[in-house]
Amino acid sequence: MSDDARTEIRASARHTKRLTVALVLVAGYAAVQLVTALTTGSLSLLSDAGHMGTDSLGLGMALAAIVTATRASRKDHRTFGLYRLEIVAALANAVLLLVIGGYAIIEGVSRIADPVELEALPVLIVASGGLVINLITVWLLRSGAEDSINLEGAYLEVLADLIGSLGVILAAGIYLASDWAYADPIVAVGLGLWIVPRAFRLGRKALAIIVETAPSHVDLNSVQTGLESIDGVLDAHDIHVWTLTSDMDVATAHLVVAEDVDAHRILDEAGSHLRSEWGISHATIQVEPKSHSECLEETW
Repeated sequence: MSDDARTEIRASARHTKRLTVALVLVAGYAAVQLVTALTTGSLSLLSDAGHMGTDSLGLGMALAAIVTATRASRKDHRTFGLYRLEIVAALANAVLLLVIGGYAIIEGVSRIADPVELEALPVLIVASGGLVINLITVWLLRSGAEDSINLEGAYLEVLADLIGSLGVILAAGIYLASDWAYADPIVAVGLGLWIVPRAFRLGRKALAIIVETAPSHVDLNSVQTGLESIDGVLDAHDIHVWTLTSDMDVATAHLVVAEDVDAHRILDEAGSHLRSEWGISHATIQVEPKSHSECLEETW
């Protein structure tokens, strides 16, 4: 087993453990928030409970994606394994965030027009507990979010929920101090407006990977220029670069070389260039002698 494979397995095991702990904490407390929201009539706490429930689902999907991708065999038709499941989970998380954010905005506007009575003290207590749970979960997921778009999606959901807990605490505190009934729905609308653009950003990032656009840090013209600068390479064409999953960029390219060039050297230098300049460790390079005429011009 290669060092890269061992590193990936260790990282997956670490992410799995942290996700499991986070899932148990968040799912358990989401139930507490839901019951309290329904008994007190707090829209902001109900929104936060729904968001925390969404977090639970997102964490569960993230956990399932990592476990499945790690254990899946690459036999038969799954030539790349099931790594792309991580990106599908991230996209699903983005959709769920949009739903809960949109609900908070719509229902909050309705409550502003027709405010309701609120039992603020239980809301304040439960929201404070939610803040603690979210702080622990953010700490658990923060490091993994830098390595995985899947974990980034889960991390952003929990981070948004942390902000939500602060908002609920603020709304309950205002109501306790002044009986101002508009605090709860206003905070709910604010939470929705905070969540929605972040969900769009995550969804756009996941979609870019799913439709196999080149990674944002890779300039294809520069990739072509760099490959053509290798001694003996006459032309580089049919270059494709895409992202399989988080931190796994893949490339293919055709290199036309002079007749007397050592193809082994070309392959080594091309692979080294892609790794060092663009962080692409998985590349398939086709070396074609100048006299070769069977490589058809790409039409897509």
